[in-house]
Amino acid sequence: MSLKANFFKYTLHFTFEAGTSRGVLNEKDSYFVRISDDDDPDVVGWGECAPLRGLSIDDRPDFAEQLRHTCDLFNQLDLQLFHWNVPIFLQLISDQLPSIQFGFETAMRDFINGGERTVFKNEFGTGEKAIPINGLVWMGKPEVMRRQIEEKLEAGYTTIKLKIGALDFQQECALIESIRSRFGADQIAIRVDANGAFSVDDALEKLKQLATYQIHSIEQPIRPGQFDSMTELCRQSPVPIALDEELIGHMEYVDRTRLLKRLQPQFITLKPSLLGGFIHCDQWIEIASRLGIGWWITSALESNIGLNAIAQYTAQFKNPLPQGLGTGQLYHNNLESPLTIDRGFLKTDPSKRWNLAMLEARRGIRVEENVQNRIEFP
Repeated sequence: MSLKANFFKYTLHFTFEAGTSRGVLNEKDSYFVRISDDDDPDVVGWGECAPLRGLSIDDRPDFAEQLRHTCDLFNQLDLQLFHWNVPIFLQLISDQLPSIQFGFETAMRDFINGGERTVFKNEFGTGEKAIPINGLVWMGKPEVMRRQIEEKLEAGYTTIKLKIGALDFQQECALIESIRSRFGADQIAIRVDANGAFSVDDALEKLKQLATYQIHSIEQPIRPGQFDSMTELCRQSPVPIALDEELIGHMEYVDRTRLLKRLQPQFITLKPSLLGGFIHCDQWIEIASRLGIGWWITSALESNIGLNAIAQYTAQFKNPLPQGLGTGQLYHNNLESPLTIDRGFLKTDPSKRWNLAMLEARRGIRVEENVQNRIEFP
């Protein structure tokens, strides 16, 4: 067995301007890890390293260099000594590189399972199990957000999640009212995500206003790192709070336990690309469950490669809450996959096949970076 890992960059282009309180997104860079065996070229494991600009702790100028170093390390090791023990290899990757941990964990699991994009073997991958998901409404002009809301309702979603924090707050409340005036909380659940946009001074008052609309939960109302203020909000808020960005960078079990014990949120949202992959998410879930904290899993703008892996991981749990996995339709140039959404459920369509021709066509491309610019050299 002669194993080899390499990587290359792939830029995903949004089908619309995706607005958040941190700005508007038009494109997203991902780095794909490819693990192959020279003795069996038909078996290829794919993983996706998808750091988010301005959010991931491994959004750094030398990211490509760090990823190349990890590939070199993989290529130099006699992995038969590890008996393909994924956790052992992942321990060799710095906790300051969570998206690389996620990408390699996914690629290794895919290769082990035959290179058919089967990262976890369960009923989701065979099409026998569907996962309930929320319908995501991105920020934009009020009329654009209203159109998105109507599209999600017509598509059959029973949980709608709105990105808030960029418009006038009363305009955002009016958008929420447009849903709640027609559908009770038993018909349509409403989540909101502030991405830390509220100020400490007015957050509680805004939460009280949102509570009149029977909001299911709010993700990250204030910026992360304001521990005393977040503790008080979690204690006083009439709307259940879900920590999101607050979890990023807490890579040790003891630190994670201390954080959740201190803040006592009602929920946490888990993004494997930002938290270090599935092994790290296992820890968060174990701690949260022990403390009586609910959770759901969210994709972080990955392509269908990353989304498929996250969905298969999610399907292992008996969690009835809608998950945040509706990002597969964001891009013009996403990879063709069996993933499909039907009436608010993400599922695998066994009649469809993966088409990774766009990735295979980029084999051999070398990626270099300097401090100022990202440059690709053929």
